[in-house]
Amino acid sequence: MKVETGPIRFDETTGIFQIDTANSSYQMKVNEYKDLIHTYYGKKIDMDDLYGDLCMLDRGFSGNPHDVGKYDRTYSLDILPQEYSCFGTGDYRITGLHVREVNGARVAGLKYEGYEIHEGLMGIPGLPAVYDGEDIKTSGSATAAVHEGQRQAAGRDAATGGHCTLSIFLRDPVNNLSVELRYGVLEELDIITRNVVIGNEGAETVYLEKAASMNLDLPYAGDYDFVTFYGRHAMERNLSRREIHHGVQSVGSVRGTSSHQYNPFSMLCERGATETTGACYGFSFVYSGEFLMEVEKDQADQVRFLCGIHPDDFTWVLQPKEAFATPQVIMSYSDYGFSKLSRNFHHVIAEHIVRGDWKHKMRPVLINNWEATFFDFTGEKLIGIAKEARELGVDMFVMDDGWFGARDSDNAGLGDWFANEKKLGCSLKELGERIEALGMQFGLWVEPEMVNEDSDLYRAHPEWALTAPGRQPQLGRNQIVLDMSREDVCDYILSRLTDILSSAPISYVKWDMNRSIADKYSHAADSARQGEVAHRYVLGVYRILESIHQRFPHVLFEGCSGGGGRFDAGMLYYTPQIWCSDNTDAIGRTSIQYGTSFCYPVSTMGAHVSVVPNQQTGRTSPLSTRATVAMAGTFGYELDITKMTDGEKEAVKSEIRFFKKHYALMHEGDYYRLSIHENAGSRVAGCDELFTAWEMAAADGSEALVSVVYHGVEANSAPVHLRVAGLDPSKKYLVQYVGDTGASVEAKYQGHVYSGRTLANAGFTIAPAKEEFGSWQIYISEV
Repeated sequence: MKVETGPIRFDETTGIFQIDTANSSYQMKVNEYKDLIHTYYGKKIDMDDLYGDLCMLDRGFSGNPHDVGKYDRTYSLDILPQEYSCFGTGDYRITGLHVREVNGARVAGLKYEGYEIHEGLMGIPGLPAVYDGEDIKTSGSATAAVHEGQRQAAGRDAATGGHCTLSIFLRDPVNNLSVELRYGVLEELDIITRNVVIGNEGAETVYLEKAASMNLDLPYAGDYDFVTFYGRHAMERNLSRREIHHGVQSVGSVRGTSSHQYNPFSMLCERGATETTGACYGFSFVYSGEFLMEVEKDQADQVRFLCGIHPDDFTWVLQPKEAFATPQVIMSYSDYGFSKLSRNFHHVIAEHIVRGDWKHKMRPVLINNWEATFFDFTGEKLIGIAKEARELGVDMFVMDDGWFGARDSDNAGLGDWFANEKKLGCSLKELGERIEALGMQFGLWVEPEMVNEDSDLYRAHPEWALTAPGRQPQLGRNQIVLDMSREDVCDYILSRLTDILSSAPISYVKWDMNRSIADKYSHAADSARQGEVAHRYVLGVYRILESIHQRFPHVLFEGCSGGGGRFDAGMLYYTPQIWCSDNTDAIGRTSIQYGTSFCYPVSTMGAHVSVVPNQQTGRTSPLSTRATVAMAGTFGYELDITKMTDGEKEAVKSEIRFFKKHYALMHEGDYYRLSIHENAGSRVAGCDELFTAWEMAAADGSEALVSVVYHGVEANSAPVHLRVAGLDPSKKYLVQYVGDTGASVEAKYQGHVYSGRTLANAGFTIAPAKEEFGSWQIYISEV
């Protein structure tokens, strides 16, 4: 008998499960030994039994399970592609589940028990997750029992939005460990979500030492590349593409956050895959803490990919009748290259991760005072900047670090979240009201997860910080990390933030975190629970953010961690935009935003126009180029606008008008990378090319905006030639240069009309740069 619920099918006769999305198929099979074997993930196929294609051979030193019979040496979990691998089963590859029993045994073996198919996507209590048409609102802890009633409490009854979930149940028959593999399906977006719920249904405690959220085995030998995004503070998400060789390759973070160094998004692709051709798989971890993504090419040239919480800082105590839910992975496949894969992730993040009032609402053009004043400001000085900015069309003024406590440098006051009225010359409420009286919204910077030793909070509660007993704490930016795994600490921070947001007319909050976490020891946890601290820290941050999100739905939150140190899908569930990098240099940003675009939509990337020479790089670039790059993000300004020339102020007015006019195209359109840069994060703008080019195209093909930034000037330079994507080949389009840098050639293209087919296949030519770091914006509209 065949069971079918939308894109999920199960054939009880053959034991085959198949998930079909618009353009892909995912297949697995329960075999005669009740092992769940992965058989296919890729371009759409019919529901044929592929299990017989697996090559069963006697491979020396690959063990054989006892229950297959003494004389069958061809069946081994060391070779078979599995849906969820366990340590201790004779599978000597990287494995997803490591458990330790009270007797010290570290063996687990999972057998198939059953399945459920149901409508809708399932939330994960305490954790972000892809949701249906309406926001999933879950409550409770991050652990949820695997029994039916508690699974419903985890979000099964949410609005379905035409989506569905497959749950497959496995069990270890010896220790009664149960595992629920969850597959959420968004058919039209080619998205499958993965996570695991591990339950202890035995009588003794079990210790989870590794609990991957997903396992993917590619059973057919092939040449694949591992694409990751590496970096450092102020130079995040540089693309790295490496051949997958025999052995193990990995990226991850043990810094307490997802980190500047490695982003929790990666891809596997065919060796020849490009932006528009070739098979590729993408994986985005919906989690803001420590993670590990591993790839292994085994002795049979098969490839295994694992993703989950990093096991180095992780041991979870699982008592009888308790369960542990892992964070979610968003997974997608494209056989049309990286560009299509990226848009799959852009759509699911924009529509099913980002939530609340600001999901599709036009974001305000803001000005932040940080690079204008740093800590040296008064209330009157800020009002002066706000007045000037409002005259130029800026919507919001944001007061950055230095407004609270004894905070005149980054060495003191952090944690004392009370306005310094002496410095401001008024209360926070009065300052906000003065900003609003100018016709602007008012925003605020906070860093709730941190504390200075020189602060009233630390002097009162040193035990609230993560510090190792008997040791001096490790410092970063002269600050220590508060223990967000503690309920009392989270309650205090939530109380202070609630008071602040209730006391003044605040429309925006920038939530920062300016160091990595060390000394992961909680003074509130016993010795057996210290391995839970890193994960419980993330759960604490999420709890605060969720509470604030529900209490102040009108407030626009922007995430930040020294720029892009916590730029992940988990944070985007609570903050619809994230400060992309502390590097505000336009040329450096082309590389950072290029790498970010492989997973994350433009609407999530915080980007500002800053002063020149740039304070991070010393580079001077034209104002128009700085605006062009910032428009490929949320768009704002971070400089002392009172010091701009009259000509620059007129340019700012024009930039803001243009951004608002084309906001829907820039933030809601389909994104295309028109230039290719690989393995070059340390070079100028992250590549050897002389330019970076990208395009935003309306979903209906009615218009597009092409942006080009030159990385320098060459004598007698060759022009750039680009082909335009996303247009209707049968329609005609007017091509126009816009902005100051295009004025010299605007007449050439004014009124020049091309067909969509011509723009896609023949393209058009961009004039060479006439000045250092020049840029062009080309607007293409249907006629």
